[in-house]
Amino acid sequence: MTAPRPLWLIAAPAVFLVLWSAGFAVAKLGLGHAEPMTILALRYCLVLVVLLPFVLFLRPPMPATARGWLDVAVVGFLIQVGYFGLCYLAFKSGVSAAGVAIVVCLQPILVALIAPRFVGEVVSRRAWMGLAFGLGGALVVILSRSQVQAENPWGLLLAAGGLIGITAGTVYEKRFGVSQHPVTSNLIQYAVGAAFTLPVALLTESQSISWDAEFIAVMAYLVIGNSLLAMSLLLAMIRVGEVSRVSALFYLVPAMSALFAWLLLGEAMPPLAWAGMALAGVGVAMVSRKARPA
Repeated sequence: MTAPRPLWLIAAPAVFLVLWSAGFAVAKLGLGHAEPMTILALRYCLVLVVLLPFVLFLRPPMPATARGWLDVAVVGFLIQVGYFGLCYLAFKSGVSAAGVAIVVCLQPILVALIAPRFVGEVVSRRAWMGLAFGLGGALVVILSRSQVQAENPWGLLLAAGGLIGITAGTVYEKRFGVSQHPVTSNLIQYAVGAAFTLPVALLTESQSISWDAEFIAVMAYLVIGNSLLAMSLLLAMIRVGEVSRVSALFYLVPAMSALFAWLLLGEAMPPLAWAGMALAGVGVAMVSRKARPA
């Protein structure tokens, strides 16, 4: 008899979606106060400052082997530098939010294609149909909120690199990741992120920051909600669930991001976007539903 799932795991997908999706609108608020790589580097450094007291008092176990250290660091590099770093640079190059979102929305399909080869998961026909519905719904949300326009080819290439980063990080964590204390995994991964993004910010940006109450609130959310809580939930879900099902959650991110942009930034949420949100939800439900035992 299968043991019931813990309450935190049942709630994890919904909590993750809210925290992760709201981060896009919150980060956009922050871009009015500082340049993108400066925000990203500051975010990672502040995460390390927040984690330091927990490390000193909890003394969480560190990876027991050099390979264990390497595996955690690789996931940190792929997601914090490869995904976030390249997507931020894509925005800086002039690519629209719609352009980046369309590229990144291909992540669940990419994961489903490579999961059978790298992590031994078989994607069912129903799951493929759900992935198709999810992609369609996500594209409807994005395109209903933005006019299709010519994009910077270099910026689109950077966004494609971000897509590869989040896909590779997801698959690598599923195949090679082991259960680490959340403080330990976050400490290593954000140290890697800071080590790569801080030099880029120092070399390419002015580091000028307009400090006020709004920017402090933005950074507090990005550090606590988006970096620590959302990332911890994502890695935990990857370890205990099928990677293609976890990746399918990203189909709901454009729709949820549109909702938060409407609430926080006053950006239009046209009726067609609500339909796309519903279609993406149907797709994720199809992928997430476990097959009944024969």
